[in-house]
Amino acid sequence: MSKKKVKKIDLNNLEPEEKMKYEVAEELGLLDRVLADGWKSLTSKETGRIGGIVTKKKREKQ
Repeated sequence: MSKKKVKKIDLNNLEPEEKMKYEVAEELGLLDRVLADGWKSLTSKETGRIGGIVTKKKREKQ
């Protein structure tokens, strides 16, 4: 079985919203896994946590 290749992500050229998602993943210690295996390597609990924190940060900015 062959796995799909994960495309390389340039963390310097992301939209602000995307960048925030990667920053939160880094805060939670999940960035290495995301960069190596993609977002699908995370559990639903982990992705939900990231989404919740991103939403909270967006609300705080407003």
